Amino acid sequence: MVARTYTVAFEGVEARIVEVQCSVATGMPAFAVVGLPDKAVSEARDRVRAALTSLSIALPSKRITINLSPADLPKEGSHFDLPIALALMAAIDILPREEVETTVALGELSLDGRLVPVIGALPAAMAAAEEERTLLCPKACGPEAAWVGATTVIGAATLADVLRHYTGQAPIAPATPGEVRRDPAHRDLRDVKGQERAKRALEIAAAGRHHLLMVGTPGSGKSMLAARIPGILPPLTAVEALETSMIHSLSGLIDEGGISRTRPFREPHHTASMAAIVGGGRGAKPGEISLAHNGVLFLDEFPEFPRAVLETLRQPIETGEVVVARANAHIRYPCRFLLVAAANPCKCGYLTDPSRACARVPQCGEDYLGRISGPLMDRIDLRVEVPPVAYTDLDLPETGDASATVAERVAAARAAQTARFASYPEVRVNADVEGRLLEEVASPDPEGRDLLARVADRFGLSARGYHRILRVARTIADLAGSEAVRKPHVAEAVSYRLSVQEKR
Repeated sequence: MVARTYTVAFEGVEARIVEVQCSVATGMPAFAVVGLPDKAVSEARDRVRAALTSLSIALPSKRITINLSPADLPKEGSHFDLPIALALMAAIDILPREEVETTVALGELSLDGRLVPVIGALPAAMAAAEEERTLLCPKACGPEAAWVGATTVIGAATLADVLRHYTGQAPIAPATPGEVRRDPAHRDLRDVKGQERAKRALEIAAAGRHHLLMVGTPGSGKSMLAARIPGILPPLTAVEALETSMIHSLSGLIDEGGISRTRPFREPHHTASMAAIVGGGRGAKPGEISLAHNGVLFLDEFPEFPRAVLETLRQPIETGEVVVARANAHIRYPCRFLLVAAANPCKCGYLTDPSRACARVPQCGEDYLGRISGPLMDRIDLRVEVPPVAYTDLDLPETGDASATVAERVAAARAAQTARFASYPEVRVNADVEGRLLEEVASPDPEGRDLLARVADRFGLSARGYHRILRVARTIADLAGSEAVRKPHVAEAVSYRLSVQEKR
């Protein structure tokens, strides 16, 4: 008779249910795992055998066959150990088959029977909830998986605990959701001397999730400003935290006993490969743009990134998702991030300083920023110059608002957007608005429309640029608490759109 339990195989952020079948039949003693397993899954038979031996459970001298169905779906990872052990113990009548068949299990086994944490507990819990089954996982993964309240999550420390739970000797209490609270880093906007225009651009970018490019000489404070963005962003909502944690769970980034409401801040080096930024490699894993979903992607030395990598950002910026296509995989990942890019004005970095600039001024600046293509630049809403700060200014008293004050304004603007788009689930912030909805919520007053028409005619704005100015103007109006988009809001949005363009 065949015993069954269930586990999952991962395809992107989705977890597909896999039926684990175990047959114990007469014949030459053997232990085989079939169903397109990879090396880690094939080795599970040795880990399971050793773990059962540690519990003084001897396998029968029969032919044991484990089938992972559907057989044409590749099975990868060490999380198949626990479901294989469950099905095997049910097949030899140690565990009740009815209980095991209602379980989705995942977990790696140590040779002494301990359960080792694995990646993907959160997507597995989602799949278990859809199938109306219980999730069994290592104890360390329980607080993460329990965020899916639609299913019961059992977190066990050892295989012996699993045995006692299913036989009724010592039932395990369901896991409770765990939340990791990280102390915010002491990085305040007031630490940055001067740069009031750049600080204002940061506030607008955070309020509406508008992409930002900062151009300035080395040491002008671009990286300092970017590092302070997490301090002004509101915490993740419950839905956003679940979305982001699904991706982080698959990448093995959740290891602190729960998920966090802090927005991700990713800052890859400019030597990172395309697979590292966009996603791919073995198993078509998510890249940095997906790990930054609902958070910030900071690209320092923006023009130094390979041209091919920069160009692949164009579609994700526009659509909010990326498709990783490989010969054996076609995976879709969400990637709605706030892009913050920083660049020097030229290769040497001192284009605006006559005493330090190279002999190729201004051609060197045009060539250097020219590495950022026009279509990519067109997708960046805010472009701001970050002038150098003289050392004499560093002793001046702090200026501008503190991060806490700016964060309050950003939170109020985000709350206004949440209320405005309550009936549009696919729209969360102003950067997501398009089409007729954009005309409804961001149409400027007659004076603002006239100004925008003159700017479009004078500077040859593309249709994308025109709409992005409207989105930024809507965010500026939200920060000001204005229901309507007026001429001053449009004028400020236009100033951020053209500042760097005129230099090129």
